[in-house]
Amino acid sequence: MQYEKICDKILECDDKIRYVGIYDYGELYDKMRPGLTSYLTREETETSLSQAIYRWATRKKTTEKIGKPVFALAKYEKIFRMTIPITGAGLVIISTELDVDINEIADKVTKVCNTYSEME
Repeated sequence: MQYEKICDKILECDDKIRYVGIYDYGELYDKMRPGLTSYLTREETETSLSQAIYRWATRKKTTEKIGKPVFALAKYEKIFRMTIPITGAGLVIISTELDVDINEIADKVTKVCNTYSEME
């Protein structure tokens, strides 16, 4: 999978996207918007993503009854954080500023993820 290209395409979606990471097969591929500083260390980000993989697996257990999960969203005091599946067991995680139309960003990022999932 073209992880670096996917990160670039997602960052290009909207100037309010701060960070994009792809966690796939235990590896983290990520990019931060130039000029910004991450709130979390690399280790904290990896820990958070491994926990997100577990939470995503639990969401899949109800697929038959309520449908396939499309994305998960958390709002923090400083950022929105969204998790979106991509090919197999991979997850894309993004963080955005708070002054965004989060549904619009979800649509844009989901479209990029779907495009690359279809290429695999």
